[in-house]
Amino acid sequence: MRLRHIDRIRAIAILCMVQVHTAAIIPPAGISIDHPLAFVSAAIGGMAAPLFVTISGWAMYTSAKRRSESENNDFSSWMRWVVPRFTILVLCQLFVNSALLLERGGRFEWMTPGVLTLLALATLLGPVLIFLKKGQRVLLLLLLIISPLIIGDLSGLGFSWIERVSSQGFEQWIARLLLNGTYPALPWLAFIVLGTLIEDYREDASTKKIVQFGLVLIGMSMVFSFYNEIPWALTKGNAVLTFFPANSPFIFTSVILVIILFKLLQGDEMSGGEPLGGTRLSWLEPAGRLSLTIYVMHFVILGFIAFEMQNQPRSGVYLTFLFTIVHTSIWIPLAILHEKYISEISFEGLLRKFN
Repeated sequence: MRLRHIDRIRAIAILCMVQVHTAAIIPPAGISIDHPLAFVSAAIGGMAAPLFVTISGWAMYTSAKRRSESENNDFSSWMRWVVPRFTILVLCQLFVNSALLLERGGRFEWMTPGVLTLLALATLLGPVLIFLKKGQRVLLLLLLIISPLIIGDLSGLGFSWIERVSSQGFEQWIARLLLNGTYPALPWLAFIVLGTLIEDYREDASTKKIVQFGLVLIGMSMVFSFYNEIPWALTKGNAVLTFFPANSPFIFTSVILVIILFKLLQGDEMSGGEPLGGTRLSWLEPAGRLSLTIYVMHFVILGFIAFEMQNQPRSGVYLTFLFTIVHTSIWIPLAILHEKYISEISFEGLLRKFN
């Protein structure tokens, strides 16, 4: 059964990713870090990646479960499932990097590990995760949440952006993939594991208590931020929550907010009813079903823009805001048209051939 709220979550995740990446490539002139627009953009960006990785973890887990429950689940069958997915995701990451090379005004080196290599790594773990019990995956999630505290300086606390996206040799590349890149396995695999748990805890009443406890801790972190005059959340620097590197408070807060969003958008669909918004939000669903393709292709557009904007003065707030909104929203009608006319011509269609 196709779950419509899952497609809507995918759509929200990918559209938020497009928004934050667009805002990063064409930042407006005259916007300080404490400007309301900057705060809104950062808030959207802060939740985009956790949501995108979580929904990818859910998809990987459900696909692997179907594979394990089929009659054809021997080693060679698993390799036919794992290898193509791993290869396609890694190649997509290299393509994205090449579209936004630093030397062309972009943000990456061609070999930079990123969110797609994280998903490729998660694919390798898929056959393992489906055999772990719920309690074991809860423990694994907790360990991943606190992993930034365990690895300490290995997370690249003082890294500049250039250091975080660069690697000299294979050992540094592995370090960026696992410890101190943009989306390293520690702690970002927490959201992959969260995706597997959301699938198993859909009807579990304890989820409500977990969310309530989490909101209390988040509130306490805000109070701590206020009384110690420390920013509550920053992309990087001295704050309670940081994204680069992703610290434990950020991972924990994102986990709770992702659970809330899943529960909210689910509506009554799991009991045979409608997801939140009923048919009124069905226009979002095609973009959700095309999320990987949109993720890759929007970087191609941003790559051209970054190249053309090299050494150019920043645009005004309103022009930048308008372009960001247009570039984000245009993928909705494009996805609808794509699904109507050429639905199989996509990275998703390619992946389906290996189910």
